[in-house]
Amino acid sequence: MSSPVLVRPRPAYAAADLLAAYLPGSFYYSSQGGTLLADGVHSVVRRQPGNAHDSHAAAAARALTQARESGLEDPIVAGAIGFRDDGQASLVVPAVVRRAPAPGPEAHAGTATAPTPGPWNVTPAPEPEHYVEAVRKALLHIETGDLDKVVLARALDLTADEPVSVPPLLARLVQANPAAHAFAVDVTAPGDSAARTLFGASPELLISRRGDTVVVNPLAGSRPRSADDAENRRRIDDLRTAEKDRAEHEIVIRQVVDVLRTVCSDLDVPEPEVIGTPTMWHLSTRITGTLAAPDDPASSSLAIAEALHPTPAVCGVPTTTARDVIADLEPTDRGYYAGLVGWTDADGDGEWVVTIRCAERPSAPCACMRRGRRRRFRPGRRTGRDKRQVPHAPRRAGVPRGAAE
Repeated sequence: MSSPVLVRPRPAYAAADLLAAYLPGSFYYSSQGGTLLADGVHSVVRRQPGNAHDSHAAAAARALTQARESGLEDPIVAGAIGFRDDGQASLVVPAVVRRAPAPGPEAHAGTATAPTPGPWNVTPAPEPEHYVEAVRKALLHIETGDLDKVVLARALDLTADEPVSVPPLLARLVQANPAAHAFAVDVTAPGDSAARTLFGASPELLISRRGDTVVVNPLAGSRPRSADDAENRRRIDDLRTAEKDRAEHEIVIRQVVDVLRTVCSDLDVPEPEVIGTPTMWHLSTRITGTLAAPDDPASSSLAIAEALHPTPAVCGVPTTTARDVIADLEPTDRGYYAGLVGWTDADGDGEWVVTIRCAERPSAPCACMRRGRRRRFRPGRRTGRDKRQVPHAPRRAGVPRGAAE
């Protein structure tokens, strides 16, 4: 008579447990799909030096194969990738991964009364007059036909009297909107004088993959939320019907659909709808696709995320020209802002979001933060008339004034 095989049960966690367990250096990610907390580094994911054609997805696939062969159970790659193809990236195979269901109202238990730093000393970067000059130059590119659209970003450097701690700020982000894609990633790079943490709560799902099903949820076209219900209804109706916002949204949807058609056998592209966050209303299209070949490396969640990035919502049209104009006109490199953050597993499943509503700060005792804003410009737009665009997309935190991104 054979003996039964004994299997150690997996520990069960609540979302609140993982949120409370987060410390700088960990990888935290939560959304409606669940909560993930990863610690330690089994291996660092790097592209091949000197190989311009090596993608982050290919490097991740190699690292996951090696992790499986070494005996690591259910490995994932987690981290963040910067805005530019040749920019920063911080991807690792964590040593330990814990999972829990999606956050609910209880996710912030024990953290709701955590103090927040402040008041803040706020310094714009660049100064307003320099930003206005960048806008003028961007509009010249549009008028000469170089560009159809470009998205310029700027930052705010914030300094408080007390050190800024990431865990209570992350907890408050989850508390404010449990449905958001909340994240915290160690993005420390060789040569940094202190550890750096990228954290935020993005409303924009770049790609989610489960088996042969992918979901992409572009957002383009926004209004601020009002405290008055009647005014909110007016803004929602205006967002649904405004020609400018519908046109901008259609630009993003066309590009997303073009990419998904290369890997999907079927696509469902519904009409746009308006969704809300605690502070904003967004024009949203939730696109669902069925992968034609789920085992194809080009169909992994990270490979599709790289193909989709950057969307016109954070860059412009045409993409290459817009990205070059952004590099020329913005005084500092965007770094991780408007990039992507998330995770992928060895089967290709995973979730990646656009890195907006985010901040970056040193994990060493520090009382400084950096936030950012993005502005969109298209033919026919007048400067100074962009109040109806996303006004507060946090960019970075904790970088001393003038430091490189």
